[in-house]
Amino acid sequence: MTDIFMLLFVIATGYLLGSIPSGLVLTRFAGKGDIRAIGSGNIGTTNVLRTGSKLLAALTLLADAGKGVLAVYIADILVGASAPYLAGLACFCGHVFPIWLGFKGGKGVATFIGLILALSPLPGLAFLAIWLLTALIGRRSSLAAIIALIITPFFVWFLGEYEGAMAFAIMVLIALWAHRENIARLRAGTEPRIGSSG
Repeated sequence: MTDIFMLLFVIATGYLLGSIPSGLVLTRFAGKGDIRAIGSGNIGTTNVLRTGSKLLAALTLLADAGKGVLAVYIADILVGASAPYLAGLACFCGHVFPIWLGFKGGKGVATFIGLILALSPLPGLAFLAIWLLTALIGRRSSLAAIIALIITPFFVWFLGEYEGAMAFAIMVLIALWAHRENIARLRAGTEPRIGSSG
């Protein structure tokens, strides 16, 4: 019973950590107002960049990735075994569906980065390389993220980390749903480029 309680505890902790709206908190603290009122209305790094502050965008990226790392670390210390994957998945869901914002959160890319680096560093580095290369070529953050996200679970599976591959596959499906408007704009050719105000 104690083990089940601890597992539920780390899953709940993961969700609550994930649900912290880093971009919203940082931009308000910096006097930029409500990030949801500009650009795409998203609370993530790309939209924070549209405030004109690269520092705030970088801090948002680090904070959103960091909460993923922290969720995994807590689960590993307190429970171990498969708990870090479950806590990581809960953290990801918390970011995309935060209870504090009526379950309307970010798209999960930065949190995914923190989780993949913490749980499976080699695919994590591959994700970053694929994202960077695609972003440099296509100049669209969403396209880079979508391509890197889709490839990652296959890489994790190839390394024999089957539990991780399943957890990341679920995250990717959720992330693709969160990017549904971006996908529609990419198909229409109207998706804003990195650094644009749109």
